[in-house]
Amino acid sequence: MKLISWNVNGFRACLGKGFGDFFAAEDADFFCLQETKMQPGQADFDPEGYKSYWFSAEKKGYSGTAIFARKEPLSVQYGLGIPEHDTEGRAITLEYEDFYLLCVYTPNAQRELTRLDYRMTWEDALRDYMKALDSKKPVIYCGDLNVAHNEIDLKNPKSNRGNAGFTDEERGKFTELLSAGFTDSYRKLYPDRVGYTWWSYMMKAREKDIGWRIDYFVVSDRLFPKVQDSLIYKDILGSDHCPVGLIIDL
Repeated sequence: MKLISWNVNGFRACLGKGFGDFFAAEDADFFCLQETKMQPGQADFDPEGYKSYWFSAEKKGYSGTAIFARKEPLSVQYGLGIPEHDTEGRAITLEYEDFYLLCVYTPNAQRELTRLDYRMTWEDALRDYMKALDSKKPVIYCGDLNVAHNEIDLKNPKSNRGNAGFTDEERGKFTELLSAGFTDSYRKLYPDRVGYTWWSYMMKAREKDIGWRIDYFVVSDRLFPKVQDSLIYKDILGSDHCPVGLIIDL
């Protein structure tokens, strides 16, 4: 089974930059999107053989998630079921016989860390939510998680320490999540490999590969033995993020 996750930084814009070609070429079972920045019906994309699930922010042109799935799920949940966390379209859960698929666009702590306190509240709520799911059946969790967990996960760790996405607080919350029974699939498979998934639009960062790894596939520990590969599609353009993928025997 193949899953793809991509922060498209505006789905309508990404559609005009080759998204459809990549979607067709990869032929994935699931395609999870973050930062769609649109309401349902604002884009003309209805791939044959897929069900689509959209969760848009109340604020137009902001945030948002979506999943294209080949197989219809047993159930769908939009959000975490907590009103304060469910106005920005940040999480979709699909339930299947043997697993849950959770697509998330994690809130950014922002410049001057103006949303760090909210981010901490979100992280605690999400971890509790994932543990509750995991108590029933294993979880595949993917998306733009807006954190570089370790120094290997960004080009310039020393100069970025304390900046949004590389604060001790955010990194600590990711450690807490992994300690609760989950595995970062890419880092577990490739402990020493440098691979980035986001580059600033400034200073030719992508051309120079001055990036961050902030897009992930995280799986319940008991699913990890079924993981065959965890991928970074660094050469796929169309957003300031590149897609990431998971190949798993399910």
